[in-house]
Amino acid sequence: MVTHAGYEACATTGTHPYPDLMTDANIRIPADARDRLAAIAAGEGMSLRAYLAQLAGTLLTPAERAERAERTREMLREWNGYDPTPAEETRLDAELDRRMTEAGAR
Repeated sequence: MVTHAGYEACATTGTHPYPDLMTDANIRIPADARDRLAAIAAGEGMSLRAYLAQLAGTLLTPAERAERAERTREMLREWNGYDPTPAEETRLDAELDRRMTEAGAR
């Protein structure tokens, strides 16, 4: 039986029940974006609602990203002494952005 977020799919319909706290939301996005997301969800055997709920669970908030980055910097400092200054971080971020842009142009 397929599960999603800890809920087992209905054997008859294949759909997943949602907790009572699940609410509906209307979000306006371009039709092509909606259609693309729906196609991706269908390819995964999921409804668009289930796919978006799963996607939301995989993304980090800005605060979560900042905390993860700080933990990573701390681990690197302890492991090998790597401790860039804020100016070095800015320069390295700019270099990474440049390389990402260059790679995307290929």
